[in-house]
Amino acid sequence: MTDLSRLRSLCIVAHVDHGKSTLADRILSLTGAVDARDMRAQFLDSMDIERERGITIKAQNVRVPWKDHLIQFVDTPGHVDFGYEVSRSLAACEGVVLVVDAAQGIEAQTLANCFLALENDLEIVACLNKIDLPAADPDRYAGEIETVLGIPAGDILRLSAKTGEGVPALLDAVLEKIPPPTGDPDVPLRCLIFDSYYDQYRGVVSAVRIKEGTLRAGDRIRFMQAGVTHDVEEIGVRLPVPTPVAQLGPGEVGYLMAGIKDLSEARSGETVTTAHRGASEPLSGYRDPKPMVFCGLYPVDGDEYADLRDALEKLKLNDASFTYEPETSGALGFGFRCGFLGLLHMEIVRERLEREFDLSLIATAPSVSYLARLEASGEVVEFHNPSEMPDIHKVEAIEEPMLRISILLPADYTGTVMDLAQSRRGELLRMDYLSPERLELVYRVPLGEVVVDFFDALKSRTKGYASLDYEPDGYAEADLVKLDILLNGQPVDAFSAVLHKDRAQSHGRAMAEKLRELIPRQMFDVPIQAAIGGRIVARETVKAKRKDVLAKCYGGDITRKRKLLEKQKEGKKKMKSIGRVEVPQEAFVAALRLDD
Repeated sequence: MTDLSRLRSLCIVAHVDHGKSTLADRILSLTGAVDARDMRAQFLDSMDIERERGITIKAQNVRVPWKDHLIQFVDTPGHVDFGYEVSRSLAACEGVVLVVDAAQGIEAQTLANCFLALENDLEIVACLNKIDLPAADPDRYAGEIETVLGIPAGDILRLSAKTGEGVPALLDAVLEKIPPPTGDPDVPLRCLIFDSYYDQYRGVVSAVRIKEGTLRAGDRIRFMQAGVTHDVEEIGVRLPVPTPVAQLGPGEVGYLMAGIKDLSEARSGETVTTAHRGASEPLSGYRDPKPMVFCGLYPVDGDEYADLRDALEKLKLNDASFTYEPETSGALGFGFRCGFLGLLHMEIVRERLEREFDLSLIATAPSVSYLARLEASGEVVEFHNPSEMPDIHKVEAIEEPMLRISILLPADYTGTVMDLAQSRRGELLRMDYLSPERLELVYRVPLGEVVVDFFDALKSRTKGYASLDYEPDGYAEADLVKLDILLNGQPVDAFSAVLHKDRAQSHGRAMAEKLRELIPRQMFDVPIQAAIGGRIVARETVKAKRKDVLAKCYGGDITRKRKLLEKQKEGKKKMKSIGRVEVPQEAFVAALRLDD
């Protein structure tokens, strides 16, 4: 069993692109955990999608040796949508290494991750990375960190993860400042599952942190929340290659396989103990994250519905932060209403479903959850889908979810960013200068206004220099209406949207114009209408295909031509009353990308 005093556990946290994964690579090569010939950039980012986008999506843990000690570290994601991954990883650590870019300084996620670490009472080792860049100004940003986070400038390490300069000093500081774990190896076992994934040959593989007691290969173990027992098939540690061991003691992080096929038995936050003389109290686990953005996911081929359900169940094991429930749509058939932590999260989950499970999917436009207070009973109804919205005449008030957003930006762009936030119905809460050149703006903004393209607009207005962090901030009453799109008088639920009254009419007009281009001509005129309640606010018409019935009439009486045209008109009228408008799948996909 590992000597506790020689063990250190930490997370590497930072804003997006401040060099966490490069630092992890440098630590792996410096400690000899990975052979020079096997080394590659972003070594711990195992998914193709992570390597393509250059971002970390899944936290990865690894154990490395350093000066007679063992360091267990977790490389975490930086993007705000994957903050849940960071909060779960912190439960397996005693400290964090906070990485700040020496050319950019503190960003929004730097603050968010630092406060998460403080909430968990973790020791913070701060460092400025990328000191090899020509634009680096470590002294200035060390002063900024001292002002904002209260970490003395003299204690902040300077390093370059790219060249390796200063990394040995960082590892020495980790041994010195981060305390070793505590725990009694002889009490009943309690270990926390902080991540899992599904292996088609071995079943569920769980990442575990032993809090107290000892886990041995061959033990019979009990999952306390699921109430099931299994035999341990294999336990081990990642070096970073998974390596089996005979036992794991207090403070150790490793993996566990027990031939589990039912995915609900090994959820993140589950406490594992021994079946014989086990612990009586489970560990506190995790708070379930609340989804912020909702969209419908439907298979392009209706026969793939069961495959989509299985894929969602397997992915949920690896990413506990999204939710799903079955729903049906008149236009798209059977599918699932899924909840995500943000737009990037939604995009990544959809892409993982298509790549890892070979599915073809249609995603409806993103929406958020609203609360409707009914007039008669005073009952409050929550709905995520515009088609579930109660009749507007029975509703006393509708409340929309709000966000408290924090924007860090150079002072030169203050005016353009304030203009953007106010155009999205934002209310300024505070404005703080971190230094003469940089400031923080805090706004309260409706989630529905942020969800589609706020981040892109912010980046383009500030030439990429602004950073954004957000947290939920309750609900607020708003003047919202439901916009329906009618094709040939029939509402199409996939195109419905809940919008603020001021924006509904322009959105309806844009949607009608877009659909007129996308819907192929039918044998009869197809009116496309945008309606708020019973009032039509926009209309376009897809003209019918027409056969030239007058081709055979050369010369002759006009009444003969009129008779043929009237006959054709009658036929079109009859066809229209019984006809259904065929909307191709491409039209759905293109129309739902209206805001692009």
